[in-house]
Amino acid sequence: MTKTKYTRILLKLSGEALMGDQGSGIDPHTIRRLALEINELCSVGLQVGLVIGGGNIIRGSEKAAEGLDRVTGDYMGMLATVLNALAMQDALEHLGQPVRVMSALKINQVCEDYIRRRAIRHLEKGRVVIFAAGTGNPFFTTDSAASLRAIEINAELLVKATKVDGVYSADPLKNPSARFYPRLTYDEALDQRLNVMDATALVLCRDHNMPLRVMNIFQPGAVMRLVKGEDVGSLIETGRPS
Repeated sequence: MTKTKYTRILLKLSGEALMGDQGSGIDPHTIRRLALEINELCSVGLQVGLVIGGGNIIRGSEKAAEGLDRVTGDYMGMLATVLNALAMQDALEHLGQPVRVMSALKINQVCEDYIRRRAIRHLEKGRVVIFAAGTGNPFFTTDSAASLRAIEINAELLVKATKVDGVYSADPLKNPSARFYPRLTYDEALDQRLNVMDATALVLCRDHNMPLRVMNIFQPGAVMRLVKGEDVGSLIETGRPS
């Protein structure tokens, strides 16, 4: 078995990561590729928790801006994350990887309720645990849910998988001269408003000393290189400024 630097991680995927080249929804080829990478992590003994956003289906905050009640929109967004979680569960199970979806909202006919101790037990048994429905509360993003679940399950690392190589001073896809940050502190990320994650998520990680890696999920094998100890993407942690 390949030795990894970590025993347990929480991987945060945006809903948009599931779209592939489509404008919305779930692309079967993309979700299978992501499932293959997650399955490979489990094959080397890594315990993997997973949070997936719902932006490929609906964003509650955007619908609220269009006139929908914000609380209603946020609950719709939570249900979208359940759809993505079930799709990922199916993709992983087709590879022979045991999975459990645990929802912050009660949907007993399709997945388990989130119970912290049970989630940890699933991880210890080698099952991928997909945490769905955010925190179960409106006004909180799936970034905040990922930070919260990473802390609750005692993950050693929170990985935010994005479409860029790490943290930049601006969107590098729009501004080629944007500065890349290989390492920075949570206070630096908050003070400079780098939009790594929402402020609530960053403060949670900072106050509980949870290291965060921001990396490009579309680079094949990047997550595996990261868990083996390579310096992939950007590292954000509690500490003195660089």
